[in-house]
Amino acid sequence: MFLRWQQWNRRARFVLWVIALIGVAAALPLGAVRMDMEKSSKQIEYVFDYRDIIEVAEKQPRPQIFLAEKLAMLKEAGIATMAVYESSLKELQISGRLTYYSSRDAALLQGKFEPLGQNFTYILFNGPEEEEKIGPIVREAFDRSDAAYSNWSYGGRNGIVVEIPIAEAIMKTLDFDPMSLETIHDAGFGILPRLSDRIKPYDEAATEALLAKLNGYGVNRVLFDGDKVKGASDQATDKSLDKFGELLKKYDMGVAAIENLKKPQQGINKLAYITNYNVVRLYSLSENDGMTMEPEAIADRFLLAAKDRNIRMFFINGTVVSNTDKAKIVNSLDRLSEAMSGKQGIVAKLADAGFTPGTPKAFDYDPPSWSKPVRAVVAVAAVALIALLVGAFIPGVYIPVFIIGLLGSAALYKLNSSVMEQGLALGAAIAAPTLGLVWVMNRIYSRTVGDRRVVGGASWSIGRSKHGQAAPQPGAVYENTSRMKWVFPALSTGRRFGLALNWFIVATLISLMAVPVVFGLLSNITYNLVLEQFRGVSLLHLAPIALVAVYVLLYNGQLSIGKLKPLLSKPITLTWIILAGIIGVIGYYYLSRTGNSGQVTSLELVIRHFLESNFGVRPRFKEFLLAHPLLLLGLFLSLRYRAAWLLVIVGSIGQLSMVDTFAHLHTPLYISTIRVLLGLGTGLIIGCILIVAWQLVEGALRKWAPAIVRKFTES
Repeated sequence: MFLRWQQWNRRARFVLWVIALIGVAAALPLGAVRMDMEKSSKQIEYVFDYRDIIEVAEKQPRPQIFLAEKLAMLKEAGIATMAVYESSLKELQISGRLTYYSSRDAALLQGKFEPLGQNFTYILFNGPEEEEKIGPIVREAFDRSDAAYSNWSYGGRNGIVVEIPIAEAIMKTLDFDPMSLETIHDAGFGILPRLSDRIKPYDEAATEALLAKLNGYGVNRVLFDGDKVKGASDQATDKSLDKFGELLKKYDMGVAAIENLKKPQQGINKLAYITNYNVVRLYSLSENDGMTMEPEAIADRFLLAAKDRNIRMFFINGTVVSNTDKAKIVNSLDRLSEAMSGKQGIVAKLADAGFTPGTPKAFDYDPPSWSKPVRAVVAVAAVALIALLVGAFIPGVYIPVFIIGLLGSAALYKLNSSVMEQGLALGAAIAAPTLGLVWVMNRIYSRTVGDRRVVGGASWSIGRSKHGQAAPQPGAVYENTSRMKWVFPALSTGRRFGLALNWFIVATLISLMAVPVVFGLLSNITYNLVLEQFRGVSLLHLAPIALVAVYVLLYNGQLSIGKLKPLLSKPITLTWIILAGIIGVIGYYYLSRTGNSGQVTSLELVIRHFLESNFGVRPRFKEFLLAHPLLLLGLFLSLRYRAAWLLVIVGSIGQLSMVDTFAHLHTPLYISTIRVLLGLGTGLIIGCILIVAWQLVEGALRKWAPAIVRKFTES
């Protein structure tokens, strides 16, 4: 019965590989659909924060003249749109629409004593036009909050007295400043309104009136201010988010999603779904970066964002600071205009790369009817890869693991299909690179150690059991009876290089099997827009390394599973503690470089810029400079030196990194493909150089220090 189960297990292993290959082939059409979608939106919109310009102008001797000049300058530089916020008393005062006073200041203004027991807000409009256009939005705001107010005038100017303190009055959210909207529109700019969810409760009639007014100014997309989209707070009680989404559809307006927020704006995913994913991604250049970065660096950053992260809107912030050395007020508007303009400016550089200025549209997302059953096939392939990984370490479990995986995936799909897809994608992403290097290690073992147990069900080919039996017996535990060797009989250099290159290619192909599975399972547009993300990046960066290390150390005859117990029973020494600390530091540094927030050195930034400028796409450093070359060198040396097997563990970084590149689902597929191929090509070249260098050093040692070489090879 045991032998029959072993036979079934070996056949199941073959079938699982076939299922995995079928899933890989099935996912490729989904990749083609995604690439077509990624080509459907190429226009770029440049947006400037109008509030920042107002704040800069307010600190100038002639604010209105300065404002007109800078608007003209920015328009000529390529800024097409101005972002406007819902107003407040403070912002309206900075804009010159009104002036507000406390009870004490109002009394001083009129030459009176401060009224006792009163702490009101006195507001004067700065002219008849301001009273006509700004007065209604001020009164509406106080009506919403049930604040009592009455008319007031002084010095020929009309206003109101609001019976709340200034500290509370300036916190009230007002409608958009209609005079600013007119100024921006008349200057030839588009308008990007920043809506908030601070006006509560949600008022559908008022919101529709607002959107109708904005639609009259040509608004086709909205951006949100704060940590919630409009309508999110009252969704549970009033379905306000659904209503707001329907209004956006009615007026043919989309939304902009801000990149790299610490926490996504609440309700953005729901709103994206309601609007049929009429969403574009927006990158915001901070005030500090706009003031301190060189124009060329800003242009390079924008190009990378458009090309690698599907950014289609750039939001630019200006600022004003006091320069004590020059004893004057300086602002960033001129610097930003310079960065936008010229042949090497942002607009020209992105246009040369195919991203022309214009009104960005959402990606054309229309999944074909066959995509759902194809994704089911891909999901089964992911389960197969995970079962193969488990079976590589635990003999005889391919069939039960696969069945359990299918049943568990089906149950999880019923509960949360997104979690199921992300879990299978992560499992496949870990499994494939690990399986590739497990396959490599088995090839190495077969040509070096020889008399070892192949994990997964096969018996010892040579050797004796603990009971002295020469032939394999069911259930017996076998050991390698030969003395452990650190140096193996030499093959010819050409033979070793040919095997190493062949193994590298096959391992890479096995690792890359995870790529179609990942983008096949996570083919929803929500991943391209980063409304959802590939989960488990840190686990992906650690698990294959750990699993390959376990396989190298515990499954090679040098340290068998049977010897694990004595190892664990050894006392912890200072050496072990130091070694663990070193490994921890290396691991922390390695993880600190992963993800979007990974840290890089200034030298690497220079090299990155060189690669971007010359190749358009930069391969990953850890692939072409570290992991790929060392893996090729390690495979070459592993046929001669046992210690070189450790380089296979280091090489696992490159294999998993290739898969991780495609896990950045907001990056276009063709960009990820070029990046991986460049990394492989460059890494192989560097690896060949390392092999040649090793051969030269080894040859020199054999010639000039033969005694040392002889002692080493005989040890």
